[in-house]
Amino acid sequence: MDLLDYAFMQRALLAAVLVGITAPAVGIYLVQRRQALMGDGIGHVAMTGVGLGFLLSWSPVWMATLVSVLGAVLMELIRWYGKTRGDIALAMLFYGGMAGGVMFINLAPGGSNANLTSYLFGSLSTVSASDVTAICVLAAFVVLVTLGLRRQLFAVSQDEEFARVTGLPVRALNLLTAVTAAVTVTVAMRVVGLLLVSALMVVPVAAAQQLSRSFAATFAIAVAIGVTVTIGGTVTSYYQDVPPGATIVLLTIAAFILLTALATPLARRRARAVAARQPAGDPAECAIPATRAPEGTAGV
Repeated sequence: MDLLDYAFMQRALLAAVLVGITAPAVGIYLVQRRQALMGDGIGHVAMTGVGLGFLLSWSPVWMATLVSVLGAVLMELIRWYGKTRGDIALAMLFYGGMAGGVMFINLAPGGSNANLTSYLFGSLSTVSASDVTAICVLAAFVVLVTLGLRRQLFAVSQDEEFARVTGLPVRALNLLTAVTAAVTVTVAMRVVGLLLVSALMVVPVAAAQQLSRSFAATFAIAVAIGVTVTIGGTVTSYYQDVPPGATIVLLTIAAFILLTALATPLARRRARAVAARQPAGDPAECAIPATRAPEGTAGV
């Protein structure tokens, strides 16, 4: 493949693979916590970090990581203590982060909106060697957290009260989830873009849930989908000269539609098979159905 002859494409493909792994790995916990749009909010806040990086002549990736982590912690504090005013505070945080990013990058020496565009929507040619190093370090952190603490994070995502009763440090784990989501946003912004990263954190998980209700299987399928669409979108972007972030997100949505179309008749066929095996007049027909685990969560 001729695209591998170019150093910038080698960097872009490596970054794409890491994004494809980390985004669904964090997204599965956000989906279970019903915080699917958290990545979008963190992306808005991370824009301030990117702008500060340009203004202070420091790495935009590392500065965005710092600012987005602080923003994620603040979001969790607002969720705990905000009560009825929490949604207003979050709105100000999100839109303030976006406005701050635009302002700082325009105040930076030689700054322009063109510089910010690559962070908003992704860009293959601007992924530098230092970006790849930062992405590798941050991705390693995300993988260690999402796999090493999967049982604890799963328990908290499913039922905070039950997790608290069992002795888990619920607030600390919630903060860790928020911080890991913030790190994932900065990992993905060079490939997918800050405004589109949330889709890559959520849609592969939703697609995987069409095939499995087991947590472990859903996790594996979601990561496989993430890696496939990020590589596919990156390669397509190179050959067709289209935006990588938009291409990756559209491929992700296409995967969701395809898997939904395939899973629906299979589910109906399984339901008919179960009904056919049910003896007529079986007392189980009159029994109260057992409560089943929420979609995509059975078994860690």
